[in-house]
Amino acid sequence: MDINQIQETTKKRIWQAIAGSGVNVSSIARADLEKVVDSIALEVLEEFDELEQSALPPQIQSFGPPGDVAADEETLWEGRPFLSLVEYYVITNQRVRIITGLVGRGHENVELVRIKDLDWRQGAGERMFGIGDIIMNSVDATEPRAVLRNVKHPEQVYEILRRAMLEARKRYHIIFQQEM
Repeated sequence: MDINQIQETTKKRIWQAIAGSGVNVSSIARADLEKVVDSIALEVLEEFDELEQSALPPQIQSFGPPGDVAADEETLWEGRPFLSLVEYYVITNQRVRIITGLVGRGHENVELVRIKDLDWRQGAGERMFGIGDIIMNSVDATEPRAVLRNVKHPEQVYEILRRAMLEARKRYHIIFQQEM
């Protein structure tokens, strides 16, 4: 279920709760009532996301690999997708790590110097939650595209990643030529 479906389901349940409460809301303008339901849904989902993370056992809360970064690497950002327990992202000054799985783990690494294009996208529903996707296209032959899904504050994370990518290119004297 994607974030828009979760949001719509939550709003539907709030409307059902209002209808089942027996409270007369007919004196409230429909547009105002919709704003209230939208705000409640947003806050409920954000609270659920925080509670979901804090309710996990400590070994899963620290899902990200704190000691799993090379000594010469500096962690610039780390996080997980909104409402997800099975993905974790780490951006270092050398690579982007995408770790998946709760019991078994999958690891995908995208070296910053191999990224040739970087974009971010945010749909209307995602914008309400302050989340979005960061899309990386690289010169990797096996996995040329990687996506950091439902990242909180996508524009800020995009800028962190963009600066790190440019610094890595400068450090290794790499210049990409575009075909016209």
